[in-house]
Amino acid sequence: MPLPFALNHINLWLLDDGDGYTVVDTGLGLPDTRELWERIFAGELDGKRIVRVIATHFHPDHFGNAGWLTERWDVDLWCTQAEYMAAHLACSRDDGGNALRQEHYRRHGIGAEALAKLRDRGNHYPALVPSLPVSYRCMRDGDRVTIGGRAWEVMVVLGHAPEHASLRCADANVLISGDQVLPKITTNVSVWADKPYDDLLRLYLNSLTRFRPLPANALVLPSHGLPFRGLHDRLDALRAHHDARLAETLDALGEPRAAAELLPVLFRRALDTHQLSFAIGEALAHLNYLEAAGSVTRALGADGIERFRKA
Repeated sequence: MPLPFALNHINLWLLDDGDGYTVVDTGLGLPDTRELWERIFAGELDGKRIVRVIATHFHPDHFGNAGWLTERWDVDLWCTQAEYMAAHLACSRDDGGNALRQEHYRRHGIGAEALAKLRDRGNHYPALVPSLPVSYRCMRDGDRVTIGGRAWEVMVVLGHAPEHASLRCADANVLISGDQVLPKITTNVSVWADKPYDDLLRLYLNSLTRFRPLPANALVLPSHGLPFRGLHDRLDALRAHHDARLAETLDALGEPRAAAELLPVLFRRALDTHQLSFAIGEALAHLNYLEAAGSVTRALGADGIERFRKA
């Protein structure tokens, strides 16, 4: 399904479920996505119906049509508790949260022009997730969901989202990895204004070890990019990527620097406003990791900007 961003697509999955199909992830809640869904309903279901909707996590490209699909087919949404609550929180926030985000970005060195663009962007979540289910079926780590006569194990993994659910079917040797393991790009791990000191990168890296016991030749179905085999090699590459970024971050802190000053170190390309919000969050995720490890310290300057340096 299309996305109106630099990352221009999301993969959604239909699982044969006996008399119907289970949907995994839903796309943005926009008219063009729903038109594509209707074409699939008309031409690809072989007369069957949708019997269940699963969302791996609350981000709008995954959760955007959760309300519409469950209402259209009169079925339940299945997701983890933290993702369901996060979606409702994101939809209920008015632009009062914008002041918090603005102060967060300013505190970490974002300049006035970029601040204004981030302010004008505001909270775009309700526009991309226009409705939400009023109830849901709660999935927990280790749960087994029977789909098409096969057991799919729920694997709750952290760092990218509050309780991201990946789904593993041992019988089929398939892993629906969601956003947690992607074949080409790296998963966004961002620190946001409401939890500015979270060590999310440590949670993410620890969660990658959950996938180590899976067979190396498992077919991985990611949310972005092509399905692939070679899970263990990809896990090694992701760990090596973050180790390199941590080393580069530390090397750049011989003198005090704000997180925004590290963006050219970590991202060697021009960033639009949408990408900037994720990039500053990623920089902070690496800084918080290094701070928790005792490798860097932070101090608040007289100008109200936090700067980091090697311990």
